[in-house]
Amino acid sequence: MKQISIIGIGLIGGSFALDLKQHIPEARVTGIDHNEAHLFEALELGIIDQIGDFDSLKIADLVVLAIPVNAALKVLPQVLNLISDQAVVIDMGSTKEAICKVVSTHPKRPQFLATHPIAGTEFSGPSAAIKGLFENKTNIICEVEKTLPALGEVVLTLFKNMGMHLRFMPANDHDKHIAYVSHLSHISSFMLGKTVIDKEQNERNIFDMAGSGFESTVRLAKSSPDMWTPIFEQNKANVIETLTEYIHNLNQFKAYMEQDDFEAVYNEMKNTNHIKQILKGIA
Repeated sequence: MKQISIIGIGLIGGSFALDLKQHIPEARVTGIDHNEAHLFEALELGIIDQIGDFDSLKIADLVVLAIPVNAALKVLPQVLNLISDQAVVIDMGSTKEAICKVVSTHPKRPQFLATHPIAGTEFSGPSAAIKGLFENKTNIICEVEKTLPALGEVVLTLFKNMGMHLRFMPANDHDKHIAYVSHLSHISSFMLGKTVIDKEQNERNIFDMAGSGFESTVRLAKSSPDMWTPIFEQNKANVIETLTEYIHNLNQFKAYMEQDDFEAVYNEMKNTNHIKQILKGIA
């Protein structure tokens, strides 16, 4: 695996490129991005070795899609049309059902592996790339049985060498679960930020009083709307389901306070403290 093309040289694509260089020193990484400034920045930072285009995909051993999920639906079939019979393509999007469906009947479907490394920050662009970003992170692999075993094994071995923990599940299960643990978290962060910004228009001192708890809770509100809007659109049904449950819990908490039932408030928080043990087991 010497010729690697990465489409989308931002946080995820750039970080993956840095780790590829560490684990496959002989690899030559070609960057493809609609943002020309990103390409030149990535070249200057040493994230990629050269700038390419779709024609360069014909000689690639591995093609990585690290672009917004709506763009990936259009780009993936084009990529599969261009690659050689020995190449493998992976995507790193946060939704899996739609992208698996869009190439389900493509003649080169066996050369595609659907992946979702659960890693990232709230920052974007090549300068946000971090070496070792994927170490000790979970990578969800979907429909692995539809990928040629020889090609899939090469990529899965690479993921393991990068220190990732692999989980396998159907695409629809992935989208349902990730709506709870990722997509809802981002919506909560955006809406908390909105609530405070709206209030801050009348109370200029509010941010002076904000502590680390507020900062950590709204961290995700710094994330790119260009990336997250398509994610919410593709996973609409699951996200609405999680929002319905979340809003119900918020309304219930509000009702307890309106009723001066602070024993119920205490019990809600006490019961939820159990999440500390759950997350400790994941860490």
